[in-house]
Amino acid sequence: MVETSTKPRRRGGGGRAARIAVQQATTGNEAVHGGMQGGRYKPLSQRDMENIHSAALTVLERTGVSDHFPELLDLVLPKGAVLNEHGRLCFPRALVEDLLSVAAKEFYVFARGEREGKDDMHCTAESVYFANSGTAVTTFDYETRSYRPSTLRDVYDFTRLVDQLENIHMLGDTVLATDVTDDFAHDMNTVYAMLAGSQKPACLTFRDRSHIPHAIRMFDLASGGEGSFMKKPSVIFGGCPMVSPLRIGRENMELLIDTAKLGLTVDLAVPPQAGATAPATLAGTLVQTVAETLACVAIVNLITPGCPVCFAAWPFITDLRSGSFTGGSGEQALIGAAAVQMGNFYGLPTSVGAGMTDAKVPDAQYGLEKALTFSLAAHAGANRLCEFGGMIGSLMGCSFESMVIDDEAGGMILRTLRGIEVSDETMAVDVIHKCALDPGHFLGNSHTLTYMNTEFVYPQLMDRERTDTWENEGKTDLLERARDKANTILDSHFPNYFGAADAEVRAEFPIIMSEEEMARRG
Repeated sequence: MVETSTKPRRRGGGGRAARIAVQQATTGNEAVHGGMQGGRYKPLSQRDMENIHSAALTVLERTGVSDHFPELLDLVLPKGAVLNEHGRLCFPRALVEDLLSVAAKEFYVFARGEREGKDDMHCTAESVYFANSGTAVTTFDYETRSYRPSTLRDVYDFTRLVDQLENIHMLGDTVLATDVTDDFAHDMNTVYAMLAGSQKPACLTFRDRSHIPHAIRMFDLASGGEGSFMKKPSVIFGGCPMVSPLRIGRENMELLIDTAKLGLTVDLAVPPQAGATAPATLAGTLVQTVAETLACVAIVNLITPGCPVCFAAWPFITDLRSGSFTGGSGEQALIGAAAVQMGNFYGLPTSVGAGMTDAKVPDAQYGLEKALTFSLAAHAGANRLCEFGGMIGSLMGCSFESMVIDDEAGGMILRTLRGIEVSDETMAVDVIHKCALDPGHFLGNSHTLTYMNTEFVYPQLMDRERTDTWENEGKTDLLERARDKANTILDSHFPNYFGAADAEVRAEFPIIMSEEEMARRG
């Protein structure tokens, strides 16, 4: 007996796909853009921030940090840092306050090629951008609903997907190339895959400080030739230079030192976990996180005064029943927003981890946790919401389908940031009078047509159809629709933005992916 499916087939050539095509042809995403202003959500009072600031300075002055090394001490001790009776590196209160007064309050990360100028990022007080990062070790497989080790090809595929998603403003090394074990080959191939896949601004890290000059050479080849990268840096890099509680992570601190010496923007993340590597109280975790982040800000400015550095306090939450990291809790959303507020208290550019859902598939838990952490961080005014696109499973995995869902959510969140513009034109008193008299609705009115694109964001994945239409067109859920969109991009968009310089890159570096492999679906 042959079974026949009772599930209606999707309509080909018409239905939802046709309506989406019409929308794309007639409406843009003109209502929102990267860099919109946040900062309205303030979980901390002014007194709270002053108290946390004072407590963090006490920690830096009295407790300090351990696991320092001679090179670092030679750079900071002659300029005012001290070793206390416990042999810990301390930063006197007055020194930190002096360094904060000269710290850079903004930085740019430039786009390349045709995107330059249009997609540059200006990270300054409370301007909000969405950034990918995370280096997840696994990739979600839609067909098997399971996770497999992520690969170098995934780095390229996630990057070229982001290249076509307008609400993800910055590239990141979203997944880890677990199939490339040599450290130098790993770093150079990750850089190559990202620069080949998109010309958006980027952030990444390296496994060893010695790789930085080689990466800058590749940045130059991607940017127009020798010296071009330093003139308009399109990539920021760093890592986690602090190991909580209050210890220095040498390898990433070495990256910080070399980046600061070059005068490039120092990117970092300081991620203590409440109840595990920081106090169980949210206030105590904030104090420690701020202290550890300020230590990095101080070191950068002792090396090169005024060198841009991101205030990247990333406090995490622990589920104390199990000791596991939890990325999607209400406490995570709250403390992440508070950490952003502290960065804004200092007037420094900020970043924060957000959207780190614990869900394993894009389901109701996923939507709730992503919306909560994204929205609070954005409304707190984070310059960069990192871990933004596609991250799933408590940062252990990344999903192509989640990436396109998060991009769409980003547009909706940016619209809430923009708020409501109130003017005589937008209050539309005369329009109300005219339409109320005749014809009794506002459809087709010139005022409606004028504002339909600039007042509203039009999602493509979120289902706004009638229930009978949804049933007749296949009863698809969000994950299925996201899969369709991701596949449409991944089956057709195979960029290599190195262009003519690609041959030179391949001659100088151990590039693994061939041109033929990059030109087809992996």
